Amino acid sequence: MSIVDDLIALYADKGRSQYGGEPVSQLEHALQSAALAEAEGAGEALVAAALLHDAGHLVDRHADGAAEAGIDRQHEDIAAGYLSRWFVPEVIEPIRRHVAAKRCLVTTERGYFETLSEASVLSLKLQGGAFSTGEARLFLALPGAEDALRLRKWDDLAKVPDAKTPGLAHYRRHLEAALKA
Repeated sequence: MSIVDDLIALYADKGRSQYGGEPVSQLEHALQSAALAEAEGAGEALVAAALLHDAGHLVDRHADGAAEAGIDRQHEDIAAGYLSRWFVPEVIEPIRRHVAAKRCLVTTERGYFETLSEASVLSLKLQGGAFSTGEARLFLALPGAEDALRLRKWDDLAKVPDAKTPGLAHYRRHLEAALKA
């Protein structure tokens, strides 16, 4: 089996669990994120990143109950580390930075905080809260910061119960196109 087959199997199996305190499963959240990216015309790598951005929750054996216990497991780093063996940096860096992007947007975009779900507000606190103005400026200067911000916004919107999206098989081509050569 290839890593793409393994990831599809991982999401089909473990993705059925609830996505934190949200009204969707991990799989529904991933599919909605990827569908939003695809609808905006994102490239193959960014669609793959949108699909896989929370893979850290699925591969982390210690994730269950961590947020409720006040622990940030840094799922973004777990996912980036796990996936970096197979995927190009254009997939990995938005995944690695999607939490920092939330922290940045709270500081830089008026009204953004008010759009966050209750579960996302809780995780924001655990993840260090809003960036200072200086931290936000530094984040925005990073290569790929714009892709991380785009991914973050899809992440925030991808929490709609019973939303219609393509299935995992639809995203196989995006995943395969984003593999390292």
